[in-house]
Amino acid sequence: MKKQVYNPFLPLSEYIPDGEPHVFGDRVYLFGSHDKEGGDTFCMLDYTVWSAPVDDLRDWRCEGTIYHAAQDPDYPHRKYMYAPDVVQGNDGRFYLYYCMSGERGAGGYHGPISVAVCDTPAGNYEYLGFVRDPDGRPMQKYICFDPAVINDNGTIRLYYGTQYDYEERSDFKEHPELLQSETEMFGKSAEEILSTHESVMGANMLTLCDDMLTVKTAPIRIIPYRVKGTDFEAHPFFEAASMRKVGEKYYFIYSSQQNHELCYAVSAFPDREFRFGGTIVSNGDVGYQGRSEAERLNMTGTTHGSIIAIRGEWYVFYHRLTHKSDYSRQACAEHIHILPDGTIPQVQITSCGLNGGALAAEGEYPAAIACCITNGHMPHGSNSIYTEHFPHVTHEGELRFIAEICDSTMIGYRYFAFTGSCELNLTYRSQADSVVTVTDENGRILGKLSLPAASSWNKKACLLNTEAGEHALYLTFQTSAEMALAALSFSQPEKMK
Repeated sequence: MKKQVYNPFLPLSEYIPDGEPHVFGDRVYLFGSHDKEGGDTFCMLDYTVWSAPVDDLRDWRCEGTIYHAAQDPDYPHRKYMYAPDVVQGNDGRFYLYYCMSGERGAGGYHGPISVAVCDTPAGNYEYLGFVRDPDGRPMQKYICFDPAVINDNGTIRLYYGTQYDYEERSDFKEHPELLQSETEMFGKSAEEILSTHESVMGANMLTLCDDMLTVKTAPIRIIPYRVKGTDFEAHPFFEAASMRKVGEKYYFIYSSQQNHELCYAVSAFPDREFRFGGTIVSNGDVGYQGRSEAERLNMTGTTHGSIIAIRGEWYVFYHRLTHKSDYSRQACAEHIHILPDGTIPQVQITSCGLNGGALAAEGEYPAAIACCITNGHMPHGSNSIYTEHFPHVTHEGELRFIAEICDSTMIGYRYFAFTGSCELNLTYRSQADSVVTVTDENGRILGKLSLPAASSWNKKACLLNTEAGEHALYLTFQTSAEMALAALSFSQPEKMK
């Protein structure tokens, strides 16, 4: 069987969220934050880069750690590096832009935007300085958060910002506690907050001089802050700014305030007249074919990523959640289409991602590559670790698996390529006898497994009555006790015991 790649496309032991993919030379590089497996806050580890040849997206390799948080002068006051981006400057060197934060985001809105530089895309970056106003002081207009950079035919454009509400601002005279809350959250004076038109929050753009540090043109707001009555109303900007140029159009990619979806806006200009385009992907498939938030197919939570053209094909990179929190997120990707009218239809999340087609229904796969894990009422992530029980990806030692599978849990894989009927073998453990019903994307029952109780990992197989072709595989569990699933494997029927 030829080499394959599945979602998440990096090793299951690796946690790279907030991915910004870029093609430099003959390789695509994924720059992102770095979560810790089973971590207790965001972005606990140093920046590590992975790359793949543009002609083989199945072959990812680790380029190593390119930058350490301790290299920033603000460390250890703020010791975690949040979502970065990298751009090639007009001098041919590569520049890394990022913001620092403390535990659970404390101080993450205080700025400034830091910059590091390297001669190669994934070499050892060195601290260069911070984005600064012409007088040398740190640029801190609006909220410096989630920087994204583009070299637009020699013009260096920096996008950034965050926004946690979009209604009319409260009357601070009547509610001074709200003003106090904003000064503490954003590290800005009451005078600055009150004197800023509309809000210090929002999505912004500035241009930089060739030194990649000094502001050339001052920050301006690129999409409306008040979205009521605009086409952004249902999907207002929250964070995760990213910019791509597609032909002569500018595509602003961002995480909406729904917090589980990557959206896009389009303009003929880099700094104004953006119109909402749609949702590209949701890590719970919310919105896909009308799916509601209550029907989410995974625990949802923060998302951050972007789109990239690789050898003429377009992809969206995003991340999924594990370990019942927003603190252990993994990189995923899907093939997308930009239609002739410039729109991007929302794409369904899958297990096959960058594989160039369905995964072969042969051999063994980790259960954790499931693209759907739901008990019918999955939660939305927050800045915490959930304690209530629900099915999720976790780990014990070097094993990654799906834990806390309860009655009526559905675990789904999209898609496998079948040549006909085959054997499905599950590696599981459970304190009670259980039954698994296997169906395809049309709800047709393909087979059933009766799983006897097993306190240690056990295997059980059944015959799947499948037709040749690409099909989804959904496992629905009937059980009186929580279960765990480690792997699934396929073999030919004659090998059944």
